[in-house]
Amino acid sequence: MIDENAYCVDILTQIAAVRSALDSIGVELLTDHLETCVIGKDGETAHECAKPLSQEELVEEVRTVVRRFLK
Repeated sequence: MIDENAYCVDILTQIAAVRSALDSIGVELLTDHLETCVIGKDGETAHECAKPLSQEELVEEVRTVVRRFLK
C-alpha cells in the first residue's frame, strides 16, 4: 500500500486490522495453552515441553507470556 502511495488513513486502518487479527490469534493460542498444557498438563494432549514443568513453573510461564502479549 505504501508503494502504491495509498492514503495514510487507509494504511493505518489496515495496520489496525492486522493487529486485531494477531491479537485474536494470540488469545486462541493462549487459551489452547491453558487448556492443554496448564490445566491438562498430565493428559495426552499436553505438549512435551510442558509435561516436566511444575504447576508453579507453568503459572510463571503464563504470567510471563501474558505480560509480553499485553505490551
